[in-house]
Amino acid sequence: MNRLKTTLLLSLLTVLMVAMGSAIGGRSGMVFAFIMALGMNFFSYWFSDRIVLKMYGAREIGEHDHPSFYGMVRRLALQAGLPMPRVYIIPDDSPNAFATGRNPDHAAVAATAGILRILSPEELEGVMAHELAHVKNRDILVSTIAATFAGAISMLGNMLQWGAMFGAGRGDDDEGGGSSLVGSLAMAIIAPIAAMLIQMAVSRSREYLADEAGAGICGRPLALASALRKLHNAAQAIPMHDARPATAHMFIVNPLTGGALRSLFSTHPPMEERIARLESLATRAR
Repeated sequence: MNRLKTTLLLSLLTVLMVAMGSAIGGRSGMVFAFIMALGMNFFSYWFSDRIVLKMYGAREIGEHDHPSFYGMVRRLALQAGLPMPRVYIIPDDSPNAFATGRNPDHAAVAATAGILRILSPEELEGVMAHELAHVKNRDILVSTIAATFAGAISMLGNMLQWGAMFGAGRGDDDEGGGSSLVGSLAMAIIAPIAAMLIQMAVSRSREYLADEAGAGICGRPLALASALRKLHNAAQAIPMHDARPATAHMFIVNPLTGGALRSLFSTHPPMEERIARLESLATRAR
């Protein structure tokens, strides 16, 4: 059901982007938006992993650099039936981790220096199993495409808003022109919000799946639950200063801090719900 929901949501993002293109330039705008969507998907597929790793200053490590951590990832990848991913450490005290790459054969997992310090080996194993579950489910590609679409729709919304303000799309008839202006402004405001909500829904559904699959890979749902509790509290106390909203959905816990409004529009499910599901999973496994 979650996979069907993800497919539906990505389709809605595509339709929304094409509709935005149509509102800006009619049939030619619609074609342009569709071509732009294809181009962004191509770019995201091939280059998104390198961009995000460089963005956070991630350093690739080998077994000789960090034997215990590297060996843990190799063991979990073997248990998950995955090729060995590239392993990175991010020089940041905020505890967090993410996975990236276009498919399991070209995947990478990254952990911050902070997460390596505060988690026990069992908890860290749960976290990396969660990230490898994202790789196995190909969530990282889906999330990247969703984020790319959402960003493009926001950009088109800004274009449409400025165009409406300066009279683009008005007809000769004043009444018709007024209706067109109101409609353009409404779409310029509503479409980016809708795109953001769709992106959130995609990210949240994939996090639940990765929690469950990650618990199965490491065999310790309670260790992952404990890690999530620690990470949630520590991320609030030690925010990631270089965190960007466009990549926040990639991390195991939201690296952005803020009040109730930011929590409402978070790309991550409520932490209490994630922990409760893992605890329920552990109870059923006994």
